[in-house]
Amino acid sequence: MAAEGGAARVVPLAPREWLLAGLLLLAFAPAVAAMASVWRAVDYQSHGALVPFVSLWVALRERYAWRRLAVEPDRRGVAALAGAALAYAAGAAVGSPTLQGAAFVAALAGAVLAARGRGWLRHLAFPLGYLLFIVPLPPSWLAPLVVRLQLFVSTAAVGLLHAAGVEVAREGNVILLPSGETLFVAEACSGVTSVVTLAPLGVLLAYLALRRFPARVLLVAAVVPLAMAGNLVRVVATVVASQHVGAAAASEGPPHELLGLLVYVVAVGLLIALAGALRRAEARRAPARTGRT
Repeated sequence: MAAEGGAARVVPLAPREWLLAGLLLLAFAPAVAAMASVWRAVDYQSHGALVPFVSLWVALRERYAWRRLAVEPDRRGVAALAGAALAYAAGAAVGSPTLQGAAFVAALAGAVLAARGRGWLRHLAFPLGYLLFIVPLPPSWLAPLVVRLQLFVSTAAVGLLHAAGVEVAREGNVILLPSGETLFVAEACSGVTSVVTLAPLGVLLAYLALRRFPARVLLVAAVVPLAMAGNLVRVVATVVASQHVGAAAASEGPPHELLGLLVYVVAVGLLIALAGALRRAEARRAPARTGRT
């Protein structure tokens, strides 16, 4: 009965709010289409299609708390909407899905502030902020990072192989095998895919599983070393396999793709395990703090 009563008191959207939502979706439909084209074309941006559903689920998890929030429209939301519209126009003019996507998220936040006020914006801060993961990262940001990651993975892999007694050499991000064959550490093996796709999962786990800010920061920061370690294992395993089946067989086809998927799944499992460990650490600290007080 309490749950039904709570659900009945959730403040519904007023007609003007439905109108505002419809206008926003209509106005920003080209922005969503521009972002969707990137999600389809770039592997490490494909998670963008799932982010809105995750964001909506997170928002609806606490829908029964909405009844306690006062509806106090704030005119600053109108200013935020105007700023988002200008950014959107600029993004459309230069053909930037990144700027268009950021403007879309800003417009949603401005609409919440304008229609419902600061209390609602504060309550919906995480699901709205999480929508930033739909925004494609600009290639000009990622290209230098990919090159650095390729060199790092290549150098680290060769170092590990030397320590294991495997005689290989390196020229840039190309690994030279004793047989004379070469292995090119491509973008997919640089770690950028794992970092970009694990980051939304790390942020979501930090929000849902943890309460203390340091623990949340630690979990999100762990995404980078986990992703890099996974891709390092992938490269080393590929070199070792090349010694037995040849570079082409080890670096192409389903087995290589399966290895990449397996490494990614292990990284996800380790991230979830770390979240569980941090949560248990928080639970142990809470009784101790209660005892001192």
